[in-house]
Amino acid sequence: MAHPPRFHDDDPLLNRVRDLALTFPGAAEKISHGTPTFYTVKVFCQYGAPVKGDHDSWALRRALVFRPDESERALLQADARIHIPAYAGPYGWLALDLTQGEPDWAEVRELMDASYRLTAPTKRIAELDAR
Repeated sequence: MAHPPRFHDDDPLLNRVRDLALTFPGAAEKISHGTPTFYTVKVFCQYGAPVKGDHDSWALRRALVFRPDESERALLQADARIHIPAYAGPYGWLALDLTQGEPDWAEVRELMDASYRLTAPTKRIAELDAR
């Protein structure tokens, strides 16, 4: 059974996330579980997620879901904009709520970069470093 879409294509936050995500070498987009998901061989970020403990609300519908570098996890989790997404959270993923003020797009790109480096093939990471 297909999941219903949990996004709007005309969402300016999604469009900015999409623009950033697709600049990474070999990055592509697919819809997974009703949300835009960005990947190479493995997923490196997603737009939108349910909140842990509240699977029905999709309160983080406009959030960047990413896999953080473990050395940054504690600092990130101290930030009020960061949440543990349902389903992906137990596997180490976090979500940055993009609706709390104007997003810092340099920060969003840094979070994507760290997540990409944890999931992309070595060849793709070398391409990123060569830029």
